[in-house]
Amino acid sequence: MTDQLARQLTRRFYRYLAVSSQSDVKSTTLPSTPSQHAMAELLAQELRDLGLQDVVIDRHATVTAVKPGTVSGAPRVGFITHIDTVDVGLSPDIHPQTLTFTGEDLCLNPERDIWLRVDAHPEILPYVGQEIVFSDGTSVLGADNKAAVSVVMTLLENLHGEHGDVVVAFVPDEEIGLRGAKALDLETRFNVDFAWTIDCCELGEVVYECFNGASAEITFTGVPAHPMSGKGVLVNPLLMAHDFIARFDRQATPEHTEGREGYIWFNDMQANASRAVLKASIRDFDLKGFDAKKQQLIEVADAIAAQYPTGHVALTINDIYSNISNALGEDRRAIDLIFAALAQVGVEPKVIPMRGGTDGSALSAKGLLTPNFFTGAHNFHSRFEFLPIPSFVKSYEVAEALCYLAAKK
Repeated sequence: MTDQLARQLTRRFYRYLAVSSQSDVKSTTLPSTPSQHAMAELLAQELRDLGLQDVVIDRHATVTAVKPGTVSGAPRVGFITHIDTVDVGLSPDIHPQTLTFTGEDLCLNPERDIWLRVDAHPEILPYVGQEIVFSDGTSVLGADNKAAVSVVMTLLENLHGEHGDVVVAFVPDEEIGLRGAKALDLETRFNVDFAWTIDCCELGEVVYECFNGASAEITFTGVPAHPMSGKGVLVNPLLMAHDFIARFDRQATPEHTEGREGYIWFNDMQANASRAVLKASIRDFDLKGFDAKKQQLIEVADAIAAQYPTGHVALTINDIYSNISNALGEDRRAIDLIFAALAQVGVEPKVIPMRGGTDGSALSAKGLLTPNFFTGAHNFHSRFEFLPIPSFVKSYEVAEALCYLAAKK
């Protein structure tokens, strides 16, 4: 059964990877790209073919459906996964391949001489002897999150035992601020007792704690002047931005932090002689620390405005997502069931504070506690992303066990 399941999952994964569905952070539409509609249409038709009920695809490329339960009174459970893949400047077209890892460096693309070097990626070493899915090195693999889509769709095809209603949602634009999950109607489209996301992370990883996330945009308006007569007149917005950044701790950045340490990350700037627009990401697990980082940005903006009285500084801060654990209450069934499912399928749990966010962050903020468990993949957002097939199978087994265990509860 395991070999058959591995083939079933992998075939479906390859089929979904053939549909390019990158999101576009510069777009203001939902979905941000037309290709996500193509992915949504494919899933909606497959759901109809599988006989699911209440299959709905909307103009935002969000797909929802219900597999009716076989046990009266069982909790109504949900799975949510995203259909977009991330744009990190690589090809939007994914060409997957399955290779057996022998412990040696792997050539992903002979024509372009792209290699996965074991010394540079020791995270692959536990998978010696396993079949692993890679891209050809010109793109991400897209296991984030089409591996999860494959798990959920295969689950819907195979689930025949005693279970309650299973509601599924496939949403767009997770990679650019959880836009699809934020727009999901929990009253009519995803009305469940509890839910899970499947996204990210190696075998066994469980997430019910993640960053609180916000974005900041700081606009510096200078005073342009010809340099021959600029003394006492010219105000350089690039230097305003430089002085702004210099007031923050260089050690409190992504490249110097780990675990539960938060950061402010200045990650984009567009500038000319008149105006500079600086962008930053704000991340912290603790709400108090999160608010303190926002306050620091406000105070530094005021200080730079005072330093350059003839210039101008404008700051906007927007919350993006919140820590899943902010929604923790007395009902911990969604979390407890993950640990029960892991025990049942023989996987050691690895609880991590995720230094990012999931669609579950958006749903938890709405009051629906939505923890996350692994797809089994590594190196997300990289040309060296890879998915060991045995871990892929275990992700499926956990999802299946959750449905049966929830019905017994």
